[in-house]
Amino acid sequence: MTDGPDQQRILDALSRARTQIEELKKPKDQRIAIIGMAGRFPGAENLDEFWNLLREGRSGVREVTEEELEAAGVPDRLREDPDYVRSYASFEEATAFDASFFGYSPREAEVLDPQHRVFLECAWHAMEDAGYDSQQTSDRIGVYAGTALNSYLVNLAQNENPSDPINRVQAVVGNVMGLMPTRVSYHLDLKGPSCGIQTGCSTSLVSLHEACRALLDDDCEIALSGGVTVSRAVPEGYLHEPGGIASPDGCCRAFDTKGKGTLFGNGVGVLVLKKFEDAVRDRDNIRAIILGTAVNNDGSDKVGLIAPSVSGQAEVIRSAYERASVSPSSVSYVEGHGTATEMGDPVEFRALDEVMGDELKRDGRVCTLGSVKSNVGHLDAAAGVAGVIKTVLAMENRALPPTLYFESANPQLGLEGSPFFVSSELQKWTSDPLPRRAGVSSFGMGGTNAHAILEEAPGRVSEDEDKKPRVFPLSAKTNAALLKGAENLVSHLESSSQALGDIAHTLQIGRRALPHRMALVAGSNKELVQQLQSHRASEVKGAPPVIFLFSGQGSQYSGMAAAMMQESELFRNLIHDCADLLEGQVNLKELLTNSELLLEDTSLVQPVLFALEYAMARMVMSWGVQPAAMLGHSLGEYVAACLSGVFTLPEALRLVAARGRAMQACEPGQMIAIRATSLETQKMLTGSLEIAATNSPDQTVVSGPQREIESLNECLKKEEIASQILATSHAFHSASMEPALREFERALREVDLKEPQLDLISNRTGTWLSAEQAMSVDYWLEHLRHAVRFTEGVSTLHEALPDACYLELGPGKILCRFVQS
Repeated sequence: MTDGPDQQRILDALSRARTQIEELKKPKDQRIAIIGMAGRFPGAENLDEFWNLLREGRSGVREVTEEELEAAGVPDRLREDPDYVRSYASFEEATAFDASFFGYSPREAEVLDPQHRVFLECAWHAMEDAGYDSQQTSDRIGVYAGTALNSYLVNLAQNENPSDPINRVQAVVGNVMGLMPTRVSYHLDLKGPSCGIQTGCSTSLVSLHEACRALLDDDCEIALSGGVTVSRAVPEGYLHEPGGIASPDGCCRAFDTKGKGTLFGNGVGVLVLKKFEDAVRDRDNIRAIILGTAVNNDGSDKVGLIAPSVSGQAEVIRSAYERASVSPSSVSYVEGHGTATEMGDPVEFRALDEVMGDELKRDGRVCTLGSVKSNVGHLDAAAGVAGVIKTVLAMENRALPPTLYFESANPQLGLEGSPFFVSSELQKWTSDPLPRRAGVSSFGMGGTNAHAILEEAPGRVSEDEDKKPRVFPLSAKTNAALLKGAENLVSHLESSSQALGDIAHTLQIGRRALPHRMALVAGSNKELVQQLQSHRASEVKGAPPVIFLFSGQGSQYSGMAAAMMQESELFRNLIHDCADLLEGQVNLKELLTNSELLLEDTSLVQPVLFALEYAMARMVMSWGVQPAAMLGHSLGEYVAACLSGVFTLPEALRLVAARGRAMQACEPGQMIAIRATSLETQKMLTGSLEIAATNSPDQTVVSGPQREIESLNECLKKEEIASQILATSHAFHSASMEPALREFERALREVDLKEPQLDLISNRTGTWLSAEQAMSVDYWLEHLRHAVRFTEGVSTLHEALPDACYLELGPGKILCRFVQS
């Protein structure tokens, strides 16, 4: 290789080519959507309470009582020390855990680090907020999170009962920081990467960065990120040391001239993330957008290991803006690290001003600076995610909460004359004309810095919602939890304008099915609230077997599929498939949707009914409902046989169309339903009358010539036996069908009949359809000619599957009434 200018030009060209290749490899859209959140913070057990605390300018820090100090074992001499600060920042019951919900015994739960317990519960709630149940999605879901320093293992060892020693392996697995995310992956059945992260105070924002990179690199389709700190499990204060980082009065006065230190507390927060373009495609509830994140370390450019660095912090903020591809002047709020320490706040402000100040001034814009630590203290490994959640809530509510205790700026900041200001009051957050954007900082003790650029979620176009009934399933591990869930849903319905369709969808596919359940059907907000308040719950030991029922001719009505054709894309596509196969024979779509057309011609009714029931079954099966057995009534058995694989869909449609034509060509006749057993009915028959179907133990159908049926009806009236002549054109399942057999036999012999792959009941025998019967042409001819033994079929099913749930797939619900009787 030549030396000098030529070599340098080659190296420069290679460098540019490498950069271009890397850019091409990057996803075009690098935005990440926040689609779910959950958290518990000092003074707030959920995010609604958290926002109220922030909006009202309240502190979650409280004073510890004498009784609590005594219970915590704080010595009298320490309590009486003037430097002892009686302030405590924590959510309620920091060590509590719903052990049985996750399958832990009390002893196992006792060994488990409280941080593991709390984060696991919070991850579950975050997934519910996002509307995802891992067992109902094929998406790979990753977990990126970390905990604070764990002293629980030391406490276990110090307080071990010699007569009941702790299992050492179990104790290590239950307390290692890096295993917390894997515990979540195990219990929630998440198949994506599961990575423990620990960078001190910046842990949860670094976790967010890593989760975003994993999504963009296609390591997973959904990611959970967050952090947890439970450093003081029981209420107690702390000893203030002059010159230390702890606040002398229990208040974190971020950016204020009186700021002398911070207050450490307990907290947990979890975010659910997804690529923005995927979240839009899947119609997820996007709560905010992450435009870009960055992480770095100070290196040695500072006075000591745990000291902050202006250059390090400025560089990570600058990198985040570069990745977000937005100008710093477009950001109108920064959620600062804001520890209120004498060195920390001035360094942080100088770094912000270095990156953002000139551009804000140039564009004549101002930026509000705040810190959630003034409300809840420093949450260590959960500090960053607390700041992100606060910022997202502020965007959703279009308001910037006040920073507590701020009166006058720390003079070392140089806030006066800068484009930054700290607000001590709740203020409206405008978006003129740019969308609301914010930066969130989190700087770790040790120099690992993180910064994220957030943008408000795009407005959703409101759609006029129909009032059609929807199913709203709820479930829980206990009846008490189920009733509480119902109460929570009522509260949500009374305070939210969320579309009922979205709520139903989330409850159906975004919630794990648990043993105690209730299912409600409602078409309006008011109706759903009323039903929830008069709820009935039942315990399900296991999913009951489901039996598919398919009705026969006589159940049809005009326009019977019009609504489903509009509402379900899958159903519509399945009908289109059937229509293509019947093209030139039957105008399927017109017959299914036109309410003006009468469906009376057997040659049309049979293929139309078959297509409707087949499409309904396939739609239900796509929802995860699989039949344990199937029973059809006359024509309905063809649907069951097709689903079972006896014939393919094209073969089934050819057969059903040929069957309908052959039967339509027979002599007209009539049918009558009689309130009597089959034995009682048989004694009444004369002439050519025949039993055509046994529908239930006390309902039998008779077929025959019109004159004989009318004569029988008169006799029944005299005997005061209930009866009804059916609206049919022919005497089906009787001798009058024999002329159709030859033509239908020709159609059958052109089909390759196969062994059934799913269990179904035979109408001919009332017992299970055998492979020999299903593959026999004679069986299907006898099926057309002879009686439908529906009652016997139901008895067979009840004996084999006594706890089954029957699902009728057809235009009506007559078969379910037969089953109930």
